Amino acid sequence: MKLFGSEGNQHCLKVLAALEVTGVQCDVQYVNHEERVVPFLSRPVLPALLLPSGQHLFSSNAICQYVFEVSGQPSSDVCTQWLEWEATELQPALLQAVHMAVLQGKGAEVSQVLQGTLNYLDQSLSKRTTPYLTAESVSVADVVLWAALYPVLSDSTLALGEHKSVQAWFDRMTGIPGCQAAAQKVLQGKGLQGLKGYMQKQPAPQYSQRRHPCNSSSTESDEGERAVSEEEMEAAALTWSKGLDSCPAPAERQHPILPQEGKRNLLVTSALPYVNNVPHLGNIIGCVLSADVFARYGRLRGWNLLFVCGTDEYGTATENKAREEGLTPQQICDKYHAVHDSIYKWFQIDFDFFGRTTTERQTEIAQNIFWRLHERGFLVEDTVEQLRCESCQRFLADRFVEGICPHCSYPEARGDQCDMCGRLINAVELREPQCKVCRQTPAIRSSKHLFLDLPKLESQLEQWLEKSTSTGDWTANAKQITRSWLRDGLKPRCITRDLKWGTPVPHPDFAEKVFYVWFDAPIGYLSITANYTDQWEKWWKNPQQVELYNFMAKDNVPFHSVVFPCSLLGAQDNYTLVNHLVATEYLNYEDTKFSKSRGVGVFGDMAKDTNIPSDVWRFYLLYLRPEGQDSAFSWADMAAKNNSELLNNLGNFINRAGMFVSKFFEGCVPVMDLQQEDKRLLAQVGWELRQYIQLMDKVKIRDALKHILNISRHGNQYIQVNEPWKRIKGDDADRQRAGTVTGVAVNVACLLSVMLSPYLPTVSQTIREQFKAPDSCISTMLQGAGCFVCTLTAGHRIGTVSPLFQKLEPEQIEALKKRFGGQQPEEEPPTKKKTAENAAGAKPAAATPAPAPAAEVVAVVNGADPEKAKQLTQAVAEQGDKVRALKAQKAEKAAIAAEVAVLLDLKKRLTLAEGKSAEPTPQKGKKK
Repeated sequence: MKLFGSEGNQHCLKVLAALEVTGVQCDVQYVNHEERVVPFLSRPVLPALLLPSGQHLFSSNAICQYVFEVSGQPSSDVCTQWLEWEATELQPALLQAVHMAVLQGKGAEVSQVLQGTLNYLDQSLSKRTTPYLTAESVSVADVVLWAALYPVLSDSTLALGEHKSVQAWFDRMTGIPGCQAAAQKVLQGKGLQGLKGYMQKQPAPQYSQRRHPCNSSSTESDEGERAVSEEEMEAAALTWSKGLDSCPAPAERQHPILPQEGKRNLLVTSALPYVNNVPHLGNIIGCVLSADVFARYGRLRGWNLLFVCGTDEYGTATENKAREEGLTPQQICDKYHAVHDSIYKWFQIDFDFFGRTTTERQTEIAQNIFWRLHERGFLVEDTVEQLRCESCQRFLADRFVEGICPHCSYPEARGDQCDMCGRLINAVELREPQCKVCRQTPAIRSSKHLFLDLPKLESQLEQWLEKSTSTGDWTANAKQITRSWLRDGLKPRCITRDLKWGTPVPHPDFAEKVFYVWFDAPIGYLSITANYTDQWEKWWKNPQQVELYNFMAKDNVPFHSVVFPCSLLGAQDNYTLVNHLVATEYLNYEDTKFSKSRGVGVFGDMAKDTNIPSDVWRFYLLYLRPEGQDSAFSWADMAAKNNSELLNNLGNFINRAGMFVSKFFEGCVPVMDLQQEDKRLLAQVGWELRQYIQLMDKVKIRDALKHILNISRHGNQYIQVNEPWKRIKGDDADRQRAGTVTGVAVNVACLLSVMLSPYLPTVSQTIREQFKAPDSCISTMLQGAGCFVCTLTAGHRIGTVSPLFQKLEPEQIEALKKRFGGQQPEEEPPTKKKTAENAAGAKPAAATPAPAPAAEVVAVVNGADPEKAKQLTQAVAEQGDKVRALKAQKAEKAAIAAEVAVLLDLKKRLTLAEGKSAEPTPQKGKKK
């Protein structure tokens, strides 16, 4: 990394302080304030960070976040809110204050300008119990705000009023040696006056209305229009004039796709969905849809890309599902593989190959990796005590046993963890264990198993991780989760299971066992590719030529960043390891979570029944893609985004541009005589295109989408200001102006069709068909840093233009919300609950006829409801998985407690549905 900065630049102070505080190593070069170091920007921007990839970061706050992330300290949500406040509220006030004090000699008026922001910061700090803005230790938010405020707060001549909490925090920060060193380097001991040279080169600032973080619900950007220089406008006009002459049309995909010399070869995988679950919207955006958008974008960029996925079909859950439905495991896999395939086709997921793990290739490759690990001493044997149900004639997996917790006596602890006290449990430690299938008491039996010796591979893993995370695009949560696994040292991990349904272990001493699903499942990526092409090793044993992108939700991270890489490293067969690990947070449903059993939320097989096009579903899921934090699907918000962004913004602009051509110019694009206003639009659109490409290259899919919407906003404003519908009725000059505006607008619409292609493939294709756009426009616009050229030249005849989107009406949305809201079991009245408890405690032999109300209650408690119990069993399993995931990620205690409370309530309902008392039965003299 190389940082370019300038002395006396307060933004450089932020970045230098971040480097000093974190200890991240970086070359620093001081240049003149006016030196351009970012090649595609027409104006000088400092500081600028040159990344190893050749990309530039040129926002000081973004650079600081990057530095902290590299050091292992990703930004929290609160940090991000403070950084946003600093950029949008504090920074404008500070720029005006510094301008007044340094260049106008109005130091006495500075207090008035800064009073509101300093008061807000003081109040926020006074309410905190921690010494810093967000935690017990210094965060990126502390460094950025301290550096921003340092020039004014360190100047004793400015009377800024009394802000005790701010001053105490500022003094703590200033006392940090790294902060002191950074201030000395940038300001050279001159304090506020050290900024004079830099400020003289800056335009006079304009002050704006202040807002504060954490109390605004708006998600839209209210930032003002970006200034465009004459130079940018002329450069944009020159690019526009180049047209499509020298650009070939994109080549059709030829299968099998194989790595090519001299090309960027990308292998893209989506986490393999488990076969026996119908994916909900959260599963779809977390894995396959995100990967699909990136894969589509990569193809448009001209990269040689292979996108594979498939269903994960082995394991305990499949056996259980087969038992529930009275089918064989293979029949269950066949049934639900078809369900998945149908869902993904409807969502337009464009896999190059969608396979499955129950294949001969899977067995062959998994067993080969196993033997290579065994031969190289990376597998160890150990005897494990397990619970075996003699009635079911099998060893019980953790999810099939529950009993009394040995630590807190909670009566429904699972075989791996107690959801009441949170302690990890070995199933054999449970008191009074029960098989969840037949409710019989299992016996303890010893069983020999094989373990992957992760400690022996740990140093190799850490060396590889250091390189991969520093050179690749790993999301912050992926890095954080991986570090948490490594922090306490790795332990051997069992890779075998006493099951029937799985890849057989080939070792003769373990012939009755199969591979544990998390050893076996990631190998599915390899076997699925092998079922696509016999030359699969050109992708999977070719790290010199191939970049591997893994897409998943955060709960899958450790298996892709630790366990699977260790398997491949230990196999020592030149395997391709992940270069870019892209993990999302969770998508929730309204104010709760998805649950098939309770009918809550939209699942993949239901979306098409809503009569909402799949492109609209894609748009909304991608608009709220949980990139940095959990997000929630909302019907009201979906309708609002469809009606405002798709219909009124994007669709309105594209439809108007096309209609003007049809109505005013007989369907032919008019001659365009560019004026400064047109060139300004070209420059604005070109800048948005370049931002889109930078973000998409870094897999910032949600953020890139906002730049598409910005372009259509620019276009709508351009049309509104120039009023071609009025000018067409004027003199020749007005008619010429109407023609230019219409021609430019329809070309912007054509660009939008290209940028939309990864997100809304059907709409994108429809736009190009309506405008009869040449195929070569697709590959031209997204080359290099972005190239907005005139694709629909004067005289080009367009087709029939029609609306792209439809309004979602309130009554339609309300009906869908009700339909997918689920049937929540109502709470019983207290008297009924008490009666039920009494009834549950009654002797079974009580056959005396009871009054009607009591008889009804006994029917609920002592008479089990199998259908309801089945639904609740699934709900308990889902909620238990969520609790365990939160604990594995070391989530906030309050968040865990809330989910545990939900789990306990579900278990209580399940107990009643099974015809048992909701209270633990006293255990008297029961035989062990």
